[in-house]
Amino acid sequence: MSAHTPDSVPPSSGTLGTSSTVVLDAGDISRALTRITHEIIEKNRGASQVVVLGIPTRGVELGRRVAERMSEVDGHPVPYGSLDITMYRDDLRLKPARALERTDIPVDLDDRVVVLVDDVLFSGRTIRAALDALNDLGRPRAVQLAVLVDRGHRELPIRADFVGKNLPTSLAEQVKVTVSGVDERDEVRIVSAARTVPGEGA
Repeated sequence: MSAHTPDSVPPSSGTLGTSSTVVLDAGDISRALTRITHEIIEKNRGASQVVVLGIPTRGVELGRRVAERMSEVDGHPVPYGSLDITMYRDDLRLKPARALERTDIPVDLDDRVVVLVDDVLFSGRTIRAALDALNDLGRPRAVQLAVLVDRGHRELPIRADFVGKNLPTSLAEQVKVTVSGVDERDEVRIVSAARTVPGEGA
């Protein structure tokens, strides 16, 4: 998760400047979402019982795209919405309060298959919070997780069912996801601290 969780880790202190590398461009992201779409439909033998819920911020836009692709492929409208997990996070007491995002549940979740969509899976704590939030909203038959990027470093026993890209990273690196509709472009970058060697450069 890029902007809304600690899944984006800032470069360590004592570094000068950063360097970044594009690892997924718009075409890569589109293909990844299309593949995830087909995998969800195959796993669930269709899309008729699936509800897609994106986790703010960028997971909402990614979830919308997946749901629309599923509707096109399966021929049935796939309901989609958003699930804010702010009040369910386990780090609320450690961080300043922030504005709540929107929760939009389009249909009754009971006995449905809920597919949670997020941009980056890192520690797993955001997804744990999402599961807690779902408990207050209904009793789905199953909950599945789709993420654009899995960067590793899990702190909880949580695994994604559908992954666009497995992206091994160090804890000193930041995974920055931007999506059109929220940002200017579709892109995934790895941002790392660039140390300056004395006597080099100006």
